[in-house]
Amino acid sequence: KMKIKFLGQSCFLIEINGKNIIIDPYLTENPKNPTSLNEIPKLDLILITHAHSDHIGNAVELALRDDALIVTGTELARWLASKGAKVIPAGIGGKKDFEFISVKFTQAIHSSSINDNGQMLYGGLAAGILIYAEGKTIYHAGDTALFLDMKLIGEMNNIDYAILPIGDNFTMGIDDSVTAAKWLKAKKYIPMHYNTMPLIEQDPYEWLGKIESNGLAGEILNYGDVLEIQ
Repeated sequence: KMKIKFLGQSCFLIEINGKNIIIDPYLTENPKNPTSLNEIPKLDLILITHAHSDHIGNAVELALRDDALIVTGTELARWLASKGAKVIPAGIGGKKDFEFISVKFTQAIHSSSINDNGQMLYGGLAAGILIYAEGKTIYHAGDTALFLDMKLIGEMNNIDYAILPIGDNFTMGIDDSVTAAKWLKAKKYIPMHYNTMPLIEQDPYEWLGKIESNGLAGEILNYGDVLEIQ
């Protein structure tokens, strides 16, 4: 049994049989997120799609607090290791198996840079992440534009939940996200990366209406909402 909790922007907490995974832990700097770090349970794994600050977030602090392992792209992983975190570097297309979960990094079309005390460093390639656990597949697209290989991701994987950005400006907007959904052929879609800041303000119910009018299933998660996956 799995639980997926939405913590704002692109951050999701996934609980699998007592193990906790967090994706893109942008928490204390997120103006719309009411969750304090004390409310985050002990983490086993931290996954980061790319190096922008609204995705790295509190990763180092949480990794050091819980002796948790960070899995992310090679360049970002090396930078995080220099901050004292335990890391496994991953490349696009690479799959890594753990005792309770497997993760595979996918293509995403987006920039990726590290803000290191005001100095912009190269952050490697941005990615999406496929998560395989308990016989289920979750696709977290990361920050991305629409790209044709999403069809291939859908063909190669039996996706249960696909989590897609809808914020526009920096990523796909609503219409491109709906096109991606049609290609991915997932059982259900969840929107992310919207309404955190003025540049990415969107109406998720417009997105949901377009998803459903295409015969697809969507679910809007508010901050702190939990999905239970049987």
